[in-house]
Amino acid sequence: MRMHDALECYIDNFNKVNVYISKNFYGGLSRIFHLKDSRDNIIPLSIKKKEELSNQYIHYELSVDSLLEIGEEYMLFDEHCQSVPAQYSHIVKTEQFDEEFAYDKDDLGITYTPKKTTFRLWAPTAFEINLVLRPEGADGPKEILPMKRMERGLWEVSVNRDLLHVPYTFTVRVNGVINETVDPYNPFLGINGTVSVVDDLSLVKLPEKIKMPEMNGNTDAIIYEASVRDMTSQTGTGITHPRQFLGFVEENKTTKERRTGFSYIKELAPTHVQLLPVFFFGSVDEAYPNIFYNWGYDPMHYRALEGSYSSDPADARTRIEEFSKLVHSLHEAGIRVNLDLVFNHVYNKGRFALEKLVPNYYFLMSENGDFSNGSFCGNDIDARPKMSRKYFVDTTNQIIDTYDVDGFRFDLMGIIDIDTMNEITKEARKRKKDFMIYGEGWNMPSFVPENLRASQNNQAKMPEVGHFSDRFREVIRGNNNDLSKKGYASGNTDELENARQVMLGSVLEGRFTSPEKAVNYVECHDNHTLWDKNRQACKGESSEIRDKRQILTNAMVLMAQGIPFIHAGQEFGRTKQNLGNTYNRSDSYNRMDYFRRNKHEAIVDATKKLIEIRKNHPALRLLTKEEIENNVSTENMASSVLVYRAHKDDDSLVCFFNPTDRFYDYNLNQNGKILFDSGKSNPEETNSVVIAPYSAIIVELH
Repeated sequence: MRMHDALECYIDNFNKVNVYISKNFYGGLSRIFHLKDSRDNIIPLSIKKKEELSNQYIHYELSVDSLLEIGEEYMLFDEHCQSVPAQYSHIVKTEQFDEEFAYDKDDLGITYTPKKTTFRLWAPTAFEINLVLRPEGADGPKEILPMKRMERGLWEVSVNRDLLHVPYTFTVRVNGVINETVDPYNPFLGINGTVSVVDDLSLVKLPEKIKMPEMNGNTDAIIYEASVRDMTSQTGTGITHPRQFLGFVEENKTTKERRTGFSYIKELAPTHVQLLPVFFFGSVDEAYPNIFYNWGYDPMHYRALEGSYSSDPADARTRIEEFSKLVHSLHEAGIRVNLDLVFNHVYNKGRFALEKLVPNYYFLMSENGDFSNGSFCGNDIDARPKMSRKYFVDTTNQIIDTYDVDGFRFDLMGIIDIDTMNEITKEARKRKKDFMIYGEGWNMPSFVPENLRASQNNQAKMPEVGHFSDRFREVIRGNNNDLSKKGYASGNTDELENARQVMLGSVLEGRFTSPEKAVNYVECHDNHTLWDKNRQACKGESSEIRDKRQILTNAMVLMAQGIPFIHAGQEFGRTKQNLGNTYNRSDSYNRMDYFRRNKHEAIVDATKKLIEIRKNHPALRLLTKEEIENNVSTENMASSVLVYRAHKDDDSLVCFFNPTDRFYDYNLNQNGKILFDSGKSNPEETNSVVIAPYSAIIVELH
């Protein structure tokens, strides 16, 4: 609730002001109120409603007796001549506010030439904005230039000299408070986000874009989720730029010999690498990047890259050049790049640039001043207002145009609204027809109405947006909250029917309208790794059996209809020391352990083979519900073993998944070629398949 001080005033509409007075302050009583602007003009207010809210304060609803000038600074006075700044609050969420102030041009931020740089901001409620230049560096003397208010809430100033590489900030006076902020539109950011820097992307040495062969659909993708830091932080890997963009794609004699970092990713050969957040987050000190560890789900600037991943975080260009090289190198290796975007909350709302420019506009807020908390961070992003949606759509467009990435994964996508997600998708696919858009479609308890949330429940309203299938995870791996509860692959054969459904992309059970929407996974950065989960769910089983279960589970992920998703290290039984949330737990918990990888080569070899099979067999990559209905069938053996058949044109496969400790035999009634047999129980050609305990078998039918 509102009310932190004895007297507070909020402009909530063009004709409504809400005032709250503490009962400790003149008993909370006032017979009259008025506003006074910066020119000492009086604006009378009429009391429309007075109510007692708890035993602590009294609320007054007041009507404005003349038009308010948005951007003017008002002081509220009560009958005791007590005064307080009137804050622009819920008024910024009204349709009328957007109608009067939404700005549709694409020139916000800076426009640089050697002769002149123009700075533009959108801040309709601001009373005063100054540009603060630091020609001698971020810590040098300041040059302060007032910005001019233009139409539709635009602020502008031009400087007629060459400002290339000059750091700058803005001071913004709004709601009676002056704050300093960086430029939210400019991707050139100084160390720890303290200053923006004048520059132009056209001047940056970006590598030439590589045209990748177009995918037939999302189901062609095999996604490998990795952290820039985790892949390169272990010592003894041969990587000379650990924890950095450069290190992620570094190859040398040692990395090749030891099969580490980029050399190892190339060996696995997924189609896509999905990177944990790479845009500026507030939870790591860029000046001392090894003191703190964080996954990066703490965004503070949506267009500037994270400096702790740069070899020189003080140089605003370097992080851009080095990340561009990362994408380019992966493309050269035939691997696409998807980015994890956190458009649902920010690390610190009070320090966030957009909040300083237009308080409350970019966050989900009720009319009484409460903020939505569906992200459990207390500051859910509101992408529905026109300028907010424009900012996020323009941001994704800029990321694609600049870095040539191939997809976005959205964190807590259910907090974002459907229309924003569809607009982002439409614009992205204008740039690349096979651009991937998917995310966490959990139905989060935000202020966005349920029918408008970009949640899995509304997947039919987002035809080209995919969703992580928690259904697949729960059925195949087992309950995510109860570590002792098994899934089908860990031995719970009661889940057989559910396993059948999720292997069909959950399209026949109506969860998804297309397999292109189903991101099938059993492990990601969140929660316990599959190995750590099975350590509890399959307690008492030997490490050798858990190896077999790991292979069996990975086989189900990679053979299922839909989009397979693998967390880095899942292919060798990665452990995070039995912790379920290691987002800030240091490199020792999170790093890729290549020495452990060497001890579990059987799982790695199996996963590589499964990836190759999926790439080579279109029967595993069907695109529609109708194709699955007509070309995929299942049966079971003794209510325990799942038999899964898939066809497309001349491609015909039959797969067996056995999570039990028993042997089974199956007569194919025709010859088949064994493509994969984790139980090593069959010759290369056979018409009768032996299905060993805890095994997966894939047969190509002649």
